[in-house]
Amino acid sequence: MSRYFPYLCILLLLSSSAATAAEPTAPQVAAKSWLLVDYHSGSVLAEHNADERREPASLTKLMTAYVLFRQLRAGKFSLDDKVPVSAKAWGMPGARMYLRLNDKVRAEDLIKGMIVQSGNDAAMALVEYVAGSEDRFVTLMNAAAATLGLQATHYANATGLIQAQHYSTARDINRLGVALLRDFPEYYQRWFGLKEFSYAGLTQYNRNTLLWRVAGTDGVKTGHTRTAGFCLVASAIRDNMRLVTTLMGATSEQARAEAGLALLDFGFRAYETRLLYQSLAPSVHVRVWMGNMEMLPAGIGQDLYLTLPRGDFAKLKANILIPRPPTAPINAGDVIGQVHLALDQQPLGDYPLLALRTVQQGTLVQRLLDQMQLWLH
Repeated sequence: MSRYFPYLCILLLLSSSAATAAEPTAPQVAAKSWLLVDYHSGSVLAEHNADERREPASLTKLMTAYVLFRQLRAGKFSLDDKVPVSAKAWGMPGARMYLRLNDKVRAEDLIKGMIVQSGNDAAMALVEYVAGSEDRFVTLMNAAAATLGLQATHYANATGLIQAQHYSTARDINRLGVALLRDFPEYYQRWFGLKEFSYAGLTQYNRNTLLWRVAGTDGVKTGHTRTAGFCLVASAIRDNMRLVTTLMGATSEQARAEAGLALLDFGFRAYETRLLYQSLAPSVHVRVWMGNMEMLPAGIGQDLYLTLPRGDFAKLKANILIPRPPTAPINAGDVIGQVHLALDQQPLGDYPLLALRTVQQGTLVQRLLDQMQLWLH
């Protein structure tokens, strides 16, 4: 018997006449560093100096929002809470919501002011209310960064103002943007796509102009300081394909917008993403031996998305490989084989094939009959 039990299932056919397409050429944009990633598959579609340490400016507020959303979901505060405006919050420099000293402002209004208007005063009022002080809140931010695997990131404040030991990278910030989408979709959809917000008779517009310029854009945040330059995290969805791009160190608002537009446009034009296997949905039914059932549904334990250059899915081959006859008892979740993906005979990845049902040992008669069939193989 060969190394693999004779159960080989070709799920996607390989077109032998097709040549491997050249990898699409990413645009070179006017920024110090950038990264373009497919949200579902995690594939990096374009990058430049993505691991270079840089000041995050108001992209910092993505982590401020992430920590606040954790506290909100945990019931530590509510959107209707009236948050007092301290002297520190009222006196914050930079972008502001223009809060008034000692006012009490609804928490949701402050969240909108922080996200849409990038208000440093709004952010400070919230972090003081939730954690008691900015220093305590920054501790929570750095703990969250560690949990999310942002190893090249360290926060010194909650707003993004220039300060020593306050830094990140395009890759880490992109991961943070993905985490916001993944972990708090209800909050993301509620606030990050807002184009404007009015408070106390003053309307301010979202500085992420891609909300108006790129179809499907629904977030996420801009940033700027004198030393950081102009920064952006943007996400857009088109035909069920979501991209997230981060760029840092652009020279102007226009350069930032043009760079974000170019990266998103490149990603949507040059690539496509498909859901190959749905989590815990049967990909195949496998003959099982010595059990109380003959055919076992098997599949992947997670949604498996793949991003390829447009046209390459016609050349994708997926084989299911089972190294030995599956024999009862088998528990749901047991690994019984693997799915091997290849493009033009070049491996793309191997994924465990899981039993989706529990199979008990069969009766004595069933086991004897199965044993006889195995001997005849």
